[in-house]
Amino acid sequence: MKRCPWCGEDPLYVAYHDREWGVPLHDENALFEFLILEGAQAGLSWIGILRKRNNYRAAFDGFDPRKVARYDQMRVERLLDNPGIVRNRLKIAAAINNAQKFLLLQEKFGSFDSYLWRFVEGRPVHNCWRSLAEVPAQTPLSVALSKDLAQQGFKFVGPTICYSLMQAVGLVNDHLLDCFRYRELNPE
Repeated sequence: MKRCPWCGEDPLYVAYHDREWGVPLHDENALFEFLILEGAQAGLSWIGILRKRNNYRAAFDGFDPRKVARYDQMRVERLLDNPGIVRNRLKIAAAINNAQKFLLLQEKFGSFDSYLWRFVEGRPVHNCWRSLAEVPAQTPLSVALSKDLAQQGFKFVGPTICYSLMQAVGLVNDHLLDCFRYRELNPE
């Protein structure tokens, strides 16, 4: 079975590739989870974040944005002492800030899902890449999403982070054409 080469042979990475990456996601807490994890990943490897994912779920109350939005300085200090997550003060502060902004977007658009998916008119963009060298780090869509999120007050939402988010939650299908998941996600 042919896969995108970026996942290698690590069982955790392969499972993520085969079951999650690029699958259209509409669950609010799961979208919040990816928003936070993609920000935490900035400057680091995604496999490193995947290995810490369960620790993040425990540390951030199952990625419930209502709970995260209320974190105080004592909670920040506990998170900074947690070796199971990336202990970066700016990234932790951004997660709390982004939870607050996430809730505001839910109020404004009815859901974060509605807000996010409007950037692709509600349908995944199916790219046609033959090699990893063709896959961009950012696109005009991710630049637009990044700019809009920043205007809404979000942090750690640059165009590259936004493109990774778009790939992860299925706004774009960037599986390579010869990957078995490409056709499964794009049956047309």
